[in-house]
Amino acid sequence: MHRRSLFAGALIVSSALFGWQIPAISQQSTSAQTPSVLPRPDYRFKGEIGRTVSDSDPAQFPPPVTAPANAPNVVLILLDDVGFGQFGTFGGAVPTPGLDKLANEGLRYNRFHTTAICSPTRAALLTGRNHHVAATGGIAESATGYDGYTMTIPKRTGMVAEVLRQNGYATAWIGKNHNTPNWDINPRGPFDNWPNAWGFDYFYGFMGGQTSQWNPMLWENHNLVPSSPDPNYHLTTDLVDRAIGWVDNVQAVPGRPYFLYLAPGATHAPHQAPKEWIDKFKGKFEGGWDKYREETFERQKKLGVIPADAKLTPRPKEIPAWDSLEPDQKRLASRMMEVFAGFTAQTDYEIGRFLDALRNRPGWENTLVVYIVGDNGSSAEGGLIGTIDEISYYNGFEMPWQSALPKIDEIGGPTLHNHFPVGWAWAMNTPFQWTKQVASHFGGTRNPMVVSWPARIKDKGGLRSQFQHVIDIAPTIYEATGITPPEVLNGVNQDPIEGKSIAYTFDDAAAKDRRRTQYFEIYANRAICHDGWCAASLANVPWLAQKEPVDVDKLPWELYNIDRDFSEADNLAAKEPEKLRELQELWWAEAARNHVLPVDSRPLAARIKPDELPNPTRGLKSFTYRAGVGSIMEGSAPHLTNTSFNLTADLDIPANGAEGMLFTLGGYTAGMGWYVQNGKLVFSYNFFTERTRIESTEPLPPGQQTVRAEFVYDGGGMGKGAAVSLFAGEKKIGEGRIERTVPVAFSSFDGLDVGLDRGAPVDFTYKPPFTFTGKLDRVTVDLK
Repeated sequence: MHRRSLFAGALIVSSALFGWQIPAISQQSTSAQTPSVLPRPDYRFKGEIGRTVSDSDPAQFPPPVTAPANAPNVVLILLDDVGFGQFGTFGGAVPTPGLDKLANEGLRYNRFHTTAICSPTRAALLTGRNHHVAATGGIAESATGYDGYTMTIPKRTGMVAEVLRQNGYATAWIGKNHNTPNWDINPRGPFDNWPNAWGFDYFYGFMGGQTSQWNPMLWENHNLVPSSPDPNYHLTTDLVDRAIGWVDNVQAVPGRPYFLYLAPGATHAPHQAPKEWIDKFKGKFEGGWDKYREETFERQKKLGVIPADAKLTPRPKEIPAWDSLEPDQKRLASRMMEVFAGFTAQTDYEIGRFLDALRNRPGWENTLVVYIVGDNGSSAEGGLIGTIDEISYYNGFEMPWQSALPKIDEIGGPTLHNHFPVGWAWAMNTPFQWTKQVASHFGGTRNPMVVSWPARIKDKGGLRSQFQHVIDIAPTIYEATGITPPEVLNGVNQDPIEGKSIAYTFDDAAAKDRRRTQYFEIYANRAICHDGWCAASLANVPWLAQKEPVDVDKLPWELYNIDRDFSEADNLAAKEPEKLRELQELWWAEAARNHVLPVDSRPLAARIKPDELPNPTRGLKSFTYRAGVGSIMEGSAPHLTNTSFNLTADLDIPANGAEGMLFTLGGYTAGMGWYVQNGKLVFSYNFFTERTRIESTEPLPPGQQTVRAEFVYDGGGMGKGAAVSLFAGEKKIGEGRIERTVPVAFSSFDGLDVGLDRGAPVDFTYKPPFTFTGKLDRVTVDLK
């Protein structure tokens, strides 16, 4: 059917169903209504003022803003790329005693839903609005200029942290931030779209979709954090330490409850964990992903986290059977899963350590903990065979699996950005179909959740099966704290909050669902759930190298009765055509209402086009960077892919020599480094672990001098080769060739640095920060 006729019908269906009205969320009664306009008016002294103090009424200080009486502390924990069947608490093969403990103190939710990918889930979580309404229809790197896809969260969808902050809460965000547009991630800002501007008093974490667990690029508020010298450093441990320390600081001064958003990068790629955690799982996954799903399915039934009549969905034809793999493929895939299991177990331990710290501090009984086990389903972005450099996926390049075999013992360590194969992602999402990015099916959108509030929740260890969505968390927090979300926030009229508080489930396991309708859309993978039915349409399989948009009007739809079919195993589209049409029309109506249109059917890899995104360097050809500047993300840096350029540096090398980084962009995923080492000038280029080193034939002499690197791109398309020449003054002192260059992006977190390397290294002949020990005045980048 033509889309226009579907859309026209949808207007009638939607109007009949709910009259275009968004139901107001219910709030618990409070002794004092919180203001509908924030911030509050400035304080003015209301007494009589005479000529002198003796002629005036006694002075009065402005009263402090306090949270409503008995308002709880709120802890919001969000993990990354976790499947429904991954944690032992929900039937996975990895024991997770930390989550078990919390679940036994509170409630498990088995019908909670996310958006199917990172940034949209996080925007919906923190605003209480659907992700397209919050202008986050995808990740920032795939932004377009349409309202639902600018990836710049509007001020009309204010975050829960800002509302709580202005109502007496201390607020902090610790961990991952993939909601700041990458063209704003640089030391000069603007900072309007950073956590501090969204209502978080304190931010400590990383910017972008992922980072190395061993050598992360971290920010504290707006300031870069120096790399840790600790040889045993791991990011998740660091984030938990920071979270505990922040709570201690808040509680050291009485009078304010706290709101803490803890979002570690685990278990997103790179899958990296300490060796002792990985070793716990040696040999445990040699049976493969088909067997894992069968065994997990049985554990889930025994635990009661899925119904007894649930069905295990079959393996999609696009995913190979485990038994079809070659022996070395099995060995490699098993190792990757051992690493992932170790990463999962370590994450559970660290979050458990954080929760134990809270249990031993004042206020635990009145602390609401919402623990969302994943911002989407497990990720298939490692491809069918897995990869030792996941950034290659975003560049449309598939690394041959044989290239990983010589590095198999390095997987999980600091030298590789590894990601397991699609088959394991599918297994982690047991019993559902598909994976992350696939918003059409529960494998992409259904995540476990545990909620604990000792003073309020009495059904310890209970299970809740009402249909919930990530937009429901913000209104739950508002109801729990007794705070009414304002109509006007910081001078901006607010969009209605679309979520519905789930507090009604705390006391009643049999309570009727309050969420009748929820749409889903990510990269044209679409679904709509309404009154116990879900219609689903798959457009893009994440790991396939399909680059052209599909015709969404020709895509098939599936239909499931999810009240009777927990795992979406029985497609009823052919048996219930009228119900399917009703839901299709409802999807188009919801899409229009929530800024989903126009549907962009390009897959993620085809939508990442840095040249089309906002960038402060656009149109410029020459850039001068002084020594010490850096951590300028690629979205704010000159594009050095698929082009020729020169690097020029003014140096002063002392008599005893010097070494260190002059200029770097990217890092151990892919990148380039121009540095002095052992007296010689070096240009190092990393094409997804395929490294080329071009070294001068003679050392640089002491004294002031100008050195240059000329990068001459072959042209004729993306990712072609290049010739590199090194100069001291006008004398050529080295040359070489790079056979393949990075076509799209070097890194999602490692930016441009001058005079040092703040992130992970481009190669492993040096150790960051590798600060230049001579005098470096400046580096100039000239595009050709």
